[in-house]
Amino acid sequence: MRRRTVLTAAAALATPRIVRAESDRVLRFIPGSDLPSLDPVSGGGNTARDHCNMIYDQLFGLDADYRPHPQMLAGVRTDPDGKTWELTLRDGLLFHDDTPVLARDCVASLLRWARRDSYGSSLMQRTDEIAATSDRTIRIRLKRPFALLPEALAQPSCVILPERVAQTDAFKQITETIGSGPFRFLPDERVHGARWAYARFEKYVPRPEGTPSFLAGPRVVHFDRTVWTYIPDTATAAAAMTTGEHDWWENPTHDLIGTLRHNPALRVEVKERMGLIGMLRLNHLHKPFDNPAIRRLVLACVNQDTFMQAVAGAEPDLYRTKMGLFSPGTPMATAAGTEALIARTDFAAVQRALSEAGYNGEKVVLISSAAGTHFAMSQVAADLLRQMGFAVDYQTQDFAAITRRRINKEPPEKGGWNATVFNSTGLLNVFLPANYLIRGGSTASTGWPDVPRIEALREDWLNAQTSEEQKRLASEIQRQFFHDVPHAPLGLFYAPTCFRGDLADIQPGSPVMHAVRRV
Repeated sequence: MRRRTVLTAAAALATPRIVRAESDRVLRFIPGSDLPSLDPVSGGGNTARDHCNMIYDQLFGLDADYRPHPQMLAGVRTDPDGKTWELTLRDGLLFHDDTPVLARDCVASLLRWARRDSYGSSLMQRTDEIAATSDRTIRIRLKRPFALLPEALAQPSCVILPERVAQTDAFKQITETIGSGPFRFLPDERVHGARWAYARFEKYVPRPEGTPSFLAGPRVVHFDRTVWTYIPDTATAAAAMTTGEHDWWENPTHDLIGTLRHNPALRVEVKERMGLIGMLRLNHLHKPFDNPAIRRLVLACVNQDTFMQAVAGAEPDLYRTKMGLFSPGTPMATAAGTEALIARTDFAAVQRALSEAGYNGEKVVLISSAAGTHFAMSQVAADLLRQMGFAVDYQTQDFAAITRRRINKEPPEKGGWNATVFNSTGLLNVFLPANYLIRGGSTASTGWPDVPRIEALREDWLNAQTSEEQKRLASEIQRQFFHDVPHAPLGLFYAPTCFRGDLADIQPGSPVMHAVRRV
């Protein structure tokens, strides 16, 4: 045996216990994208949401069945008329800079969140006052009873910041990442586009009762550090999982799932049970998609099976078609309006109908991130729009650049866009008030539809007194959605996650690192 080989083997035998001990204290995670934003209310995508779940805490948290429970709260009291809520903070809550969490921090955080969040704005419309009546007590006085208040405050973007940070304009990015959650963000270790890290917050006090369940219950941490490394090349990510270089890969592509399942050291499971609904989002500000007849024609040509096969064709059990706004099996799920999805293929007739609807050959700028499910669906969308007769200019950029570009209202020739593909994720497909993608007018998000009928029906839903009335109104909202076409739904797919077999207690839902342990 050559000397170098002997030395290498000896070193390997001498150090495994030390290496394993260090590995046991560090959780290495591969997220689905780079971290585009540090702000909990900026709408920076799933990775920004998951980052915020690491470092921030909430007044209420959602369990694995998406029911709200007190989280930072020791007590909740309501007056008999249901119009005044008194929320009392738990003892021992500290921010990462060792300052105590006070009621005024919570008030400032709620007000900032409500300026950007769809559910939050609905709550504020029903609120007379949110005030700190003592260091530990928050009082919310409502105009009328609103039983959904805990559900609203349990939305993942409704997190508690220090008052000085929460006073940042909601439409500007925060620059200070100080939370009170179970992990501290380590900004000095961030490598933009590649890597960032967190350390366990030693002074975090978990809830004393219950069991961990997604964002509810005690958030107990079993790792000293977690390191997140974005690996855009899926083959490289799969190799890192196979060799044990990483512990957990958020979203392996569906074509690799079969291979990963056959590795006895790995487990592949669907943890996000609400799925992701793909969408072709249309810009209502500019031609040609300012024309509802043209939007409805695009909708009529969408074949959800084709889009879902592009995403998950290798795993047909992991997608659903004939999809509207809500995940299958959830309370508001309905087939109302889905008869509009007729998947037209007579493209000569479609091109004539497109001309008759008023299309005059305007360039259609379709923008997409250059990887992942967005990219797969965008390629199908570009081909479909061309077959329909549109002059398509298909442009790809990295995820962070696309995220910034989507909020640009300028015409396409000035850096804007006409169409884009992305996903409606998890909770948006469950909680109707949280789904900002169906909002219109002054409350509209990217794409900027004007949909007054949907807005009116949504208000009726919020005021409904029974679940039966909510279900009826959800059906009406979906029918109107298929008429107004804020976007064209492309089908729903489930995104399994992959993790090493020695990890236990990974929670259902989007990735959270508390409760996870090595066995």
